[in-house]
Order: sequence, then C-alpha cells, then structure tokens
Amino acid sequence: MSKVNTLKPGYYDVGSVEVAPSAGPGEGPTRRCFLSKDGLVTQPFEGIDTVFDVISYSARTHGNRNALGWRDIVGVVEEEKEVKKVHDGKEIVEKKKWKYFELSDYKYITFIELKEAVSEIARALISLGITKDDVFNVYAQTSPNWQLMAHACASISTPIATAYDTLGEDGLAHSLNEPNCVGLFSNAELLPTLLRVLARTPTVKFVVFDGQPGQALIDNLHSVRESIEVYSLDKLREIGKALSRDTLDARLPKPEDLALIMYTSGSTGAPKGVCITHANLIASVGSVYHLLGHHLTYDDSYLAYLPLAHVLEYIVEMCMLFVGMPSGYGRVKTLTDASVRNCKGDIAAFRPSIMVGVPAVWETIRKGILTKVNSGGAVKKSLFNGAMSAKKNNVPVLAQLADSVVLSGVRAATGGKLRLALSGGAAISRETQEFLTTALVTVLQGYGMTESCGMCAILPPELMQYGSVGLPVPSIEVKLLDVVDAGYLSTNTPPQGEVCIRGPSVVKGYYKRPDLNEDVTIFTKDGWLRTGDIGQWNKDGTLSLIDRLKNLIKLASGEYIALERLEAVFKACNLVGNICVHATQEAQQPMAIIIPHDAHLRQVLTSKNLDAKRSLAELCADPAVQALVLKECNAVGKKNGFKPNEMLQAVVLSADEWTPESGLVTAAQKIQRAKIAKEFRDQINAVYKH
Repeated sequence: MSKVNTLKPGYYDVGSVEVAPSAGPGEGPTRRCFLSKDGLVTQPFEGIDTVFDVISYSARTHGNRNALGWRDIVGVVEEEKEVKKVHDGKEIVEKKKWKYFELSDYKYITFIELKEAVSEIARALISLGITKDDVFNVYAQTSPNWQLMAHACASISTPIATAYDTLGEDGLAHSLNEPNCVGLFSNAELLPTLLRVLARTPTVKFVVFDGQPGQALIDNLHSVRESIEVYSLDKLREIGKALSRDTLDARLPKPEDLALIMYTSGSTGAPKGVCITHANLIASVGSVYHLLGHHLTYDDSYLAYLPLAHVLEYIVEMCMLFVGMPSGYGRVKTLTDASVRNCKGDIAAFRPSIMVGVPAVWETIRKGILTKVNSGGAVKKSLFNGAMSAKKNNVPVLAQLADSVVLSGVRAATGGKLRLALSGGAAISRETQEFLTTALVTVLQGYGMTESCGMCAILPPELMQYGSVGLPVPSIEVKLLDVVDAGYLSTNTPPQGEVCIRGPSVVKGYYKRPDLNEDVTIFTKDGWLRTGDIGQWNKDGTLSLIDRLKNLIKLASGEYIALERLEAVFKACNLVGNICVHATQEAQQPMAIIIPHDAHLRQVLTSKNLDAKRSLAELCADPAVQALVLKECNAVGKKNGFKPNEMLQAVVLSADEWTPESGLVTAAQKIQRAKIAKEFRDQINAVYKH
C-alpha cells in the first residue's frame, strides 16, 4: 500500500502558516496547514475525482482483502428485571423485559465484491427509471447495506438524501418531501415508521429494504398508493445482475454533481439539507490522506458504529475504503460484552485498532472503566490509580510495568489492539481525553461540521496535546473574525475570534434555502463560511476551540460565560451522566440540569454510609444528593480554573435519560438546549426565583 510520506520529524513543520494578510480591520490573516501552504488539496491524487472513483480504485488496488464486515443476529435473549419507580409519593416495583442480541462472528465482503454489489444495485435502479434528477433517500442503520445503496446511487449520479434512523415521523417526512424523493432504502424494523408517513410523501414510488419484514407489512406499504413498488435489496441485486453493465457508462458522475443532501441534526427548527458535491467529498478524503495517510495501514481495522447519516462517519468510512482498511460494523447497543448475550460485544469481537467517537461515547467508556475498578475493592483501586499515576508522570521502569501488568487488562476489554481514536462532534473534556489516553488509547481531537464534509481541523498523533483540535485540514483555509462584545479579537495574544473557513471541501449552501444561502452572516460575499465557533491560534500552529457564538450568555455582572465549554468540563465529574448548563441574563451564575451517572452515584453514597438502594428518581429528588452532585461538579470546575461566575449556583437532577426519541438530544447526541430548558422550565424558575 502506498504511503503519502515516510514518517519523519518535522512532517508538519510549523503546523500552520499565514498565506494572506488580514483583509481589513476586525479580522486576522488567512492560515493554512503547512502541508498545503502552496495550494489547497482537492483530491488524494490524480484520477480520483468522484465517489465512484474511490470504489473503482479500491477494487483495483485492494482486490480480495476484506472490505466490510458485519454480524448476523443469531437470537434474541429476553431478561426480566425489576425497576423501582416513585408515583404519587409511593414506590412501585415494575417488571420490565430487556432484550439482548446474540450475534454471529464477523462475516466479510471483499473490495471486489463490494464494487460488484454496487454495480448490480446501480443497474437495477436505472432499469426502474431512476434518473440523475431524482433524489433517493437512505433511512437506515449504519451497515454495509447502507454503503451499498449509497454508492450505487453515487455511481449513477443520483444524489441521496440522508435521514437518521432515530428520526421521528415529522423529520422523516421532511427529508422525503423537501427533495421530492422518488424512493428510499430502509431496514425491516424501520418500515412501520415509514408506513405511518408514506401517505404524506406523495413523490415516493420505490421502497427498498433489507432484513425480514412480515408479508402483511409489505402488503400495507403497497396499499398506501397503487404506484408504490417494494423490493428487498437482494431482489434488486438479482434484477441488476441480469442487466448489461453498458448502461452505467452514460451515468458516471462528474465532480460538480450533487452527491448528498445531508440533513443536519440541527438544534433548532426543521433539519437543514446541506448540499455536498462529489468534489467536496473527494477534497475531504484527499485532506485526511495527506494529513494522516502514513498512519492508516493494512494492519489496521476500523470499527464503524456511528450514524452514517452523520458526515463524520460517512467521510471516515470513505477514507478507510480508499486506503484498503477493513471496517467492521457494530451498533451502540452491542458494543460491549455487557450489552450482548452468549457472545462477545462488537469491540472485543472485531478488535479494532482505530475508532472514532463523539464525546458521549468516550465519557461512557471512561465511566465504565472506573465503575469496574471501583467495584473491585480497595486493593484493585489503589493498584489502578498507582499505575495511572506512574504512566502519566512517565516514571522510569514503573510506567512500563504499570502498562504491561495493570493497564493491559483495561485494553484487553476493547480487543487489545486499539492504538488511535478520534473524538469529534463536540468538545471532549480534558479529564476524559487524558484518562483514556493514559489507560487505553491515544485520543485525538478533531473539529468539523456537515458544511465542511466533517473535517475542519484534526490533531495528528505527532502533535498530541490536550485542549487543541489540531491543524487545519489541507483542503481548508481559516481566518478569525473579531467578536468585539465578548473580547475575542484577532489582535489578542494569542489571536482569537470566530472561525471562518473556505476551500474545496466547504459546501456552497443548503438545499432549497435561498434565505440562508444569501445570508452574509453565514456565507460571506468573498466565499467564507462563518462557523459560529470561537477559535484561538496556538503557538505551534494548532487551533483550539474556546467557545460557541450562540452559547455565549451575558450574566447580570456584564461578563460572558460559554455554556458549551462549561459543559465539556463539568461532564468530566464522575457523578455526571449528561448535563445541560443553563443561565439567564439576570443570573449571577449558571445552573445545570444533570442526569446522574447511576453506578458512580451509588458507589459514592455507599462510601459515605448513605442509603444508595433507593430508585434513581428518589435519589434525584433528595436535597442531600443534589448538594453532593453540586459540590463534586464545582470541585471539577475549580480544578480547571473556573472563575466564581462560572461555578454552578444549583443543580436539577433528572432520572430520565435524554434520547433522540424524546427530542432532548440530536441523533449525534448533542443536547437540544432550548427543548431541555422548556422541559425543565419550572425547576429552572425555582432556582432563579422567577
């Protein structure tokens, strides 16, 4: 496999460089990654211009190597558990059934088989009359079939609209109606949701599915409209296999063709469809290849489980296809051994060397390790803490011993091969990043958005540090715009301001949204996209994110606080499962709505000889528990140098998990701040005495 560059000291030189001076007052100079100082990257190399070129190149170059792996569901194991709830002041014990999957070993298709399957589906789609002007929707779980369907459409210049598999009925209807989708691909278990919206989506003619839906469900889909045709993915492949390949030649995509309408899991209003071209995606793949190509080898393997409807997962998986790395598919619900029965969880079964996750995933892994350590008794706990301290401080001999004797056990639970992890989607707390880097795997930060094909900056392993999102990717240039009110100025030392991006991997606009596309506070006249994120240039040329424009709140004192930054830090408190920091302009300090981390909370209560056997709802309502969580959170804040007006005034505890279904987090696990504030309005008013 070819390498971009042999790894050598100074590969990234000074990190990033100024390529143009400031264009005027109120903004800083334009900077690029050192690797693209003479010109932004538009492709991995000559001849790779479209998404279809990636599939063709992969089959040609990587041949019979394993490309995509998956596990079949062998059986479902039901377990009955008692759940305590408080209703009208009385404790009620309910019996609930929990379902666990039993899964097969991993099965694979090769790169050649992948290209052949894509070709079969593409030929069938042409025979059904799907044109370049149609849009096909993919509303399905992350899996090899998601990729087969998406790449089949890409190979015949038919754009796809993406819909998260957790999308509610209204969101699904919007992603089908706005682009007038001619059809969609889905999973058997999602078809009942589709059935409920199909009558409201008049342009849908074709429904393609995988899995085993009952015949009655298929009949019901047919009966919504006479014109609806329903096919299994296997049937589509069978149809395509018998057809000539020649039909494909006339339908090959061009770089400027629309590839994706990717609906963002926006935190306000209806989801926005981001228009992403083949050229945008290829520039992003080229960018990752130039920045990190020498780290992606044939010995590596990638665990795929994040939603493919999220651009971060989509682009990472395309990079893995390009470099010839096998991707094994998993589900959030089956990642660990504890979440399956009679088999290993996806991580231990697949044994990946590379993983990508959002902060919520890394927080869960860290707290899972700590729960296990804390329940193992005092000796095990002190041994673990000693090992972490020795490794963190690089104590000669001891650090190596700690690594091989104590911490190797932690790594074994994730298959023992993990060597690189990337956190993206939101800010990760320093505590969590440092803990996992010491105990488990080097966790690098990245920063991106749907509008930049998932990548704005990535921290290469050679520049490993905390608090930085890394170097601008080689397909993007960056400048900072002053935010005068909050004191973020490009003339500060270090330079600070709103991050603006431009380059071949940055999109030109949103689908059917001229109001946004012509808004100069989003897309400037000279081609910059304003991200709304507040950044800071570091001495080594890397970028740090220090704020978010819309999450800056001015307190009664006239000082600004940054809600997202506070959340990232407070989330590192072991008693916190999830958190939303809230403040009003009349407040002196913020407060927080918190879902406690059940296991850690009970461990701490037990250690203080307090009753830990009550239901979580009862614990949340106890003022003593609230005071304990508040104290622990503020201790983390103090440790991180928070000012008095950044400390929490109070906490509201809730026992109910926030899910995309409840609308309180997005499919990418970002909190829906306005909806949470509405849900807990009475408790917030009680804190601020409104």
